[in-house]
Amino acid sequence: MNRTTHEVIAGKRALVTGAASGIGLAIARELAAHGAELTITDLPGDHLRAVASELGATALVADLSDRGETVRLARATGSVDILVNNAGLQHVSPVEAFADEWWDRLLAIMLTAPFVLIRELLPGMYERGWGRIINVASVHGLVASPYKSAYVSAKHGVIGLTKTVALEAAQRAPNVSVHAIAPSYVRTPLVEKQIADQARLHGISEGEVIERILLAQNAVKRLIEPEEVARAVTFLCGDEGPMMTGSVLTMDAGRLAQ
Repeated sequence: MNRTTHEVIAGKRALVTGAASGIGLAIARELAAHGAELTITDLPGDHLRAVASELGATALVADLSDRGETVRLARATGSVDILVNNAGLQHVSPVEAFADEWWDRLLAIMLTAPFVLIRELLPGMYERGWGRIINVASVHGLVASPYKSAYVSAKHGVIGLTKTVALEAAQRAPNVSVHAIAPSYVRTPLVEKQIADQARLHGISEGEVIERILLAQNAVKRLIEPEEVARAVTFLCGDEGPMMTGSVLTMDAGRLAQ
């Protein structure tokens, strides 16, 4: 008989990246509510300290665009049972004008950092015979949009990384599972800034930006809430995880069904 999600997660050690706001914050709260022993990381600032205080979590500052800092983060964290690679950012530009520093930074944070953290923390999961790795990808890991070459490339890459590590892990420790979640637009500070910027650019209301631009291809005409993504993470941490390993859980409000 399968255990409840709370029974599975309680007492497990978890690391969540990009946990100071948005999706990462919602995931951290959800894991903490299920009894996980939580380590959170983000750039330095009051938000990270406040979240750590709220959740009774360990806060570790790290710039995941720096490979050395990412390695140090993994080693400072120690062994974990649950790794959630969530940290991300966006930069919009035509490809011919896309600056090297932005390309390098987005790929480092959203593809190289997950690779490094998995490489450093996966052996401990093998030793214990249990683990969950969940990579927060995007619907842009499955389809493209113009002017987002680095973001789309990174998210496609992290889905490929997910599938590869899932195949390797299944051979070593069948109860170590690896997943990606691919949401469309989620109500986060990053998306809210994009909405405000586009409203000013096009001279329309923020409501019109959401309806006419962001959600035009969605069947369900609303933004996804961060808590909905967080509940998907905890579901994948449950006993169903191994039979779903290598999966890409699409949360696109029906966008790709049309």
